[in-house]
Amino acid sequence: MAVSYCLSRAATAFTAVLLFSFGSVAASHIEDQAEQFFRSGHTNNWAVLVCTSRFWFNYRHVANTLSVYRSVKRLGIPDSHIVLMLADDMACNPRNPKPATVFSHKNMELNVYGDDVEVDYRSYEVTVENFLRVLTGRIPPSTPRSKRLLSDDRSNILIYMTGHGGNGFLKFQDSEEITNIELADAFEQMWQKRRYNELLFIIDTCQGASMYERFYSPNIMALASSQVGEDSLSHQPDPAIGVHLMDRYTFYVLEFLEEINPASQTNMNDLFQVCPKSLCVSTPGHRTDLFQRDPKNVLITDFFGSVRKVEITTETINLQQDSEIMESSYKEDQMGEELMEPLKYAEQLPVAQIIHQKPKLKDWHPPGGFILGLWALIIMVFFKTYGIKHMKFIF
Repeated sequence: MAVSYCLSRAATAFTAVLLFSFGSVAASHIEDQAEQFFRSGHTNNWAVLVCTSRFWFNYRHVANTLSVYRSVKRLGIPDSHIVLMLADDMACNPRNPKPATVFSHKNMELNVYGDDVEVDYRSYEVTVENFLRVLTGRIPPSTPRSKRLLSDDRSNILIYMTGHGGNGFLKFQDSEEITNIELADAFEQMWQKRRYNELLFIIDTCQGASMYERFYSPNIMALASSQVGEDSLSHQPDPAIGVHLMDRYTFYVLEFLEEINPASQTNMNDLFQVCPKSLCVSTPGHRTDLFQRDPKNVLITDFFGSVRKVEITTETINLQQDSEIMESSYKEDQMGEELMEPLKYAEQLPVAQIIHQKPKLKDWHPPGGFILGLWALIIMVFFKTYGIKHMKFIF
């Protein structure tokens, strides 16, 4: 009897020790996760989107930039954290057959201009000087907040640029150019002034890879649409507008981003594969030697999405509510959703469906002069059959 009692006490003590050790291991694992979260140094995202081209025949460059703008807004980056620079206003150009719109697909289903585009720098404000001042923070005190990049050492920044370029330079409005050395020095100033935690640089231009060859600052990942000596080609020609609507590289990047949601686990390695040479014709490139993390561990949303601040508390929060209160609140939410007007910008048909669908059949209208010609034919037949003497029976 005493032996069995001692054995049961020993088993109880051993079980208690196991439970305690398991609980301590679980608690330490949670603490490690929390500590890793706060040590990540990433609390907010910013985007600087730049179109450097002017004139109607560069319509595609504006569509490139607005497409990326639409994607980052859909994934959660607000306008307050986006600096949008458009060198020309294609939406109100006299040649635009559909004013106040910019389309990125030839069947004109996806209007990337939308209803709430906030352009921060437009027309002749898009200069090399203003671009470098935005990056480095060297702007006049009178500059409004919407034109400032208010990032810090815990900011992940996406910088997207598109336009016409060459080996080691990118043109701004056919009047000036920025070199790869100037761009590299600007990024170094940003690092020294603690204006970013990690930086993703994407450029869609001819010989785009030459623009990141001179980078030397840490925590920079760079992508380009073409290698040195290659052209970056256009895509989606539209006879109605008379120009190409997008560039190939940005087109396939946009198609890729349409499959991403804020909770997606897709990483940067997947982005590297979106436009092989068989699709882009040019050879996209990327550079990761300055980046500290492995690209396969870097989520797409680390740059294209928003970061929500999370605070850990030890206080107990009671989430149980009375069933009647929950039902009434649910009904109110349902009624509010029914009364809410549908969003015209973010709720458009996804790009993946647009690409594979057939264009809409246009309503038939008689060509010019058709009705007049038809009446002339009727009168000729009448005269040939009855002659002028029967006109008195008509009039």
